[in-house]
Amino acid sequence: MKIIASFFIVFLLAINICIAQNIDASKASSYTKTITERANKIVQLLSIIDSTKFYKVQAIIIAQYKHLSTIHDSANAQIKSLKATITDKDTLATNTAKIEADRMLQLSELHKNYFSQLAYYLTAEQMIAVKDGMTYNILPITVKAYQEMLPNITEAQKAQIVAYLTEAREYAVDAESSNKKHAWFGKYKGRINNYLSASGIDMKKASQEWEERIKAAKLAN
Repeated sequence: MKIIASFFIVFLLAINICIAQNIDASKASSYTKTITERANKIVQLLSIIDSTKFYKVQAIIIAQYKHLSTIHDSANAQIKSLKATITDKDTLATNTAKIEADRMLQLSELHKNYFSQLAYYLTAEQMIAVKDGMTYNILPITVKAYQEMLPNITEAQKAQIVAYLTEAREYAVDAESSNKKHAWFGKYKGRINNYLSASGIDMKKASQEWEERIKAAKLAN
């Protein structure tokens, strides 16, 4: 009976392992499909006529998504493990900060290598299009919003807004999710608002007036 019971346990373990492996394979396949479609949409916007170049650029972007996922998954797993094993808040904060610093270092190196590869095939304008594609076009959308909200700002102020958002995009392009990408832009929009407020612009009033103009335009249509 003991032999039969042992065999049955081993049999169940083997089944569980196979199920887990199939689930992991399914997730990997689904993720590859998702990032392939995402990369394809980005490359479609670049007007690349040469099909060989098209698929090389697409492959580079797909590989980048996979590398980003590896870095973020590893860092997140380490932080999760720390939270499960360390109860002291100061120790947890110190060790978490080390992991985050290592994450940012890896992302920085990956970022340089990625755009160095793309630069071999793409123009400066196409490189910008890739960055915008990987960040949901938040930069041009936000610039347009500021211009509509503040039609009388100076050229210097416009340039500073673009500069802040461009810096935000450099970080957002390496972020692990839509929420994290938006968070980077949110952080820099805070800096923009502080900058504009310091120059004498009432941002709360400007926002309210912009909303009123939008409502009026909708009613007019």
